[in-house]
Amino acid sequence: MTALSFDEHGVDVVYEGTEFRLEKTLIEEAIEKEYPDVTDHEVLQMIEENPALSGEPQRIEEILA
Repeated sequence: MTALSFDEHGVDVVYEGTEFRLEKTLIEEAIEKEYPDVTDHEVLQMIEENPALSGEPQRIEEILA
């Protein structure tokens, strides 16, 4: 299971026991969207090859509100 923790500057990730950070600029460049418009599903797809996506995707702007 992958854990994502969002803040205004990026995402803290725990993936298969490894903790790392994805900075806002890296996410924006990879997904080609402004950070607030990126969804949690898009971030998860950056990390996992075939993630088990459940529920509706949420924009980071909504998560941080």
